[in-house]
Amino acid sequence: MFDQFVQDQPGLELVCQHLRQEPWIALDTEFVRERTYYARLCLIQIATSDQLFCVDPLATDDLSALLDVVYDSNIVKVLHSARQDLEVFYDLRGAAPAPVFDTQIASALLGYEDQIGYAALVEELVGVKLDKLHTRTDWSTRPLAQEQLDYAADDVRHLVPIYRQLTEKLDELGRSDWVSEECARLTESGLYSNDPDYAHERIKKGRTLLPANQQVLRALARWREHTAQKQNLPRSWVLRDTTLLELAATQPSAREQLGSIKGIGAATLRKWGDDILKTIANGQTMAPSSLWKKPIQLTRAQIELSHRMLALVKSCADERGISPALLATRKDVRALIRGERDIALLTGWRRQVVGDTLLNMIKALPSSPQ
Repeated sequence: MFDQFVQDQPGLELVCQHLRQEPWIALDTEFVRERTYYARLCLIQIATSDQLFCVDPLATDDLSALLDVVYDSNIVKVLHSARQDLEVFYDLRGAAPAPVFDTQIASALLGYEDQIGYAALVEELVGVKLDKLHTRTDWSTRPLAQEQLDYAADDVRHLVPIYRQLTEKLDELGRSDWVSEECARLTESGLYSNDPDYAHERIKKGRTLLPANQQVLRALARWREHTAQKQNLPRSWVLRDTTLLELAATQPSAREQLGSIKGIGAATLRKWGDDILKTIANGQTMAPSSLWKKPIQLTRAQIELSHRMLALVKSCADERGISPALLATRKDVRALIRGERDIALLTGWRRQVVGDTLLNMIKALPSSPQ
């Protein structure tokens, strides 16, 4: 059970008065987005050191007071695997709330399994085995049953002792700054903005197209993203990736040709046919150039260096009891060798632990990027 299910505006205002006094809150959301571009927020769960609330955003007129709490820079928001929840809030206010403390990130930096799930972490640290009866609940349906509310409440109830345990261990090991740095990355707007100009980057197979076709794909992906956002539809309900790729490859110029493309049904042709043809024509006016740059191939000496660097990364990670991938992946190391410097490996705690040493190894290699 939990303290309160908030279903009206006066109740929400009272809860927010209490929450404004807290230094941190445990936070989780339930939402649906199968039929929309933007997630529909259906439930907000909040726990403090002594109370727990479930707020029904579908029954309250105005969430501003609660959002003011969530966006209060003096209140730490404790979440597990926070990115999807932060995206929901980003869509509401155009920014992610900060500061946040992600228990999944924090536990990984203490040597627990990378990407550990909430249920596994609860069992590991709290000794409670959570049931999974309502993992497929449609949270937009009303009324919510008591067992559904209890299930949702558990998503923040156990964050309270987990947060306390993790922060204590982080302080003991001197890694609190590590977590702060990693969690700050989660609040960067670029993670959630979905700028239509870069929508083509989601379609990885686009790199197989010729440069001129890639420009058409870029135009189509931009149009689809803008249309999906404007009409609040899933991208695939506008056009699937495979359809975009075929359109970019074949570049039909008439409605009859367009209608023969797999994924362009009568309804799509009627609703967006002219827009699609216009978008293809616009893409054809762009100067051909590849949108996906081929990585510079490493020399034999550089490949051998990468092996030594990865061995050092593993050694440094083993000494600290964390996964080597948290420090640097093979992709990170090779990017460093190719001369890339605007990477996480050369910032903050990673640079202190291993980044500078790796950089010196590269500088010692003849004719290496500096």
